[in-house]
Amino acid sequence: MATTQLSLQILRPLPAAGQTCGRQSYSFQSRNSAIRTRRNMKWVLRLSLVDQNQPQSQSTGVDVKQLVDFLYDDLPHLFDDQGIDRTAYDELVKFRDPITKHDSISGYLFNIALLKNLFRPQFFLHWVKQTGTYEITTRWTMVMKFMLFPWKPELVFTGTSIMGINPQTGKFNSHADFWDSIENNNYFSLEGLWNVVKQLRIYKTPDLETPKYQILKRTANYEVRKYSPFIVVETNGDKLSGSSGFNDVTGYIFGKNSTMEKIPMTTPVFTQANDAGLSKVSIQVVLPLEKDLSSLPNPNQETVSIRKKEKALRSCLVKDGLKPKMGCLLARYNDPGRTWRFIMRNEVLIWLEEFSLE
Repeated sequence: MATTQLSLQILRPLPAAGQTCGRQSYSFQSRNSAIRTRRNMKWVLRLSLVDQNQPQSQSTGVDVKQLVDFLYDDLPHLFDDQGIDRTAYDELVKFRDPITKHDSISGYLFNIALLKNLFRPQFFLHWVKQTGTYEITTRWTMVMKFMLFPWKPELVFTGTSIMGINPQTGKFNSHADFWDSIENNNYFSLEGLWNVVKQLRIYKTPDLETPKYQILKRTANYEVRKYSPFIVVETNGDKLSGSSGFNDVTGYIFGKNSTMEKIPMTTPVFTQANDAGLSKVSIQVVLPLEKDLSSLPNPNQETVSIRKKEKALRSCLVKDGLKPKMGCLLARYNDPGRTWRFIMRNEVLIWLEEFSLE
């Protein structure tokens, strides 16, 4: 097991309000975001590369609100075929992130092209807002796969970008990225480089359907995720790391149900604990997304119930202001009999009361 992902200290989900119908219990839970525990949360220092004290009289009448709207439209094209509009930037634009530095629009666009070819990035823009007289801040998530390695490791970065505006031209003359996952965001950051290297490790996620989620924030210690609704079949278990009850839920998808329907296997297998002692445990197997709750066959065994997971979690963990619910989920993605231990993907997830990227 990946020990940095399986720290069970802390965080616990509240029981959901349920509605009982016959022998099956349908619980509708508010579950949007989960966190994976890591170590030693660190905060980002935000430094702007633009001088906010330039006299207003020098300005050509910069419409910052228009630039905010422009970034909402333009930045989603950062890595697609359209690309960003280079005419919105000065020829001499300072770009900085913890491991990259360029001082011209050509270098800035070269860096984007390099990332596009090596990593196939996906860029998600969360918000854009004015944070200074000549400054705009954006919040984003970037997910990348390193295509040169056979296992194509996934790298995730979340953070903010501070965009400086040249009051003489009304164009952007600086762009500084700050990652949530490190403390030293200055160029060149050895902490930033090590953060990249750690994400290149080998682990195996089976090529099976899995619940869809978006990573909202990735810190040094955990990820905050927003999950789309998904359905599980569940039964009681003996302990968080045990396997009691597993045959019951897998039996359901392998045809031990009222219509003998065989349902495709998915990943991960969840083990959920809802009490402070982590002793009241249920084993859950995710069902395929095309399945509708009303059309699922009834279980043959009374110990198995079907629970629809809705949105949940939005808050901020103890040191960061996060408010975890009671209990936790152990997510096991691999068949332990067929997967080497050192490449297994195992996670502990904690549901949050609420979460905001503001």
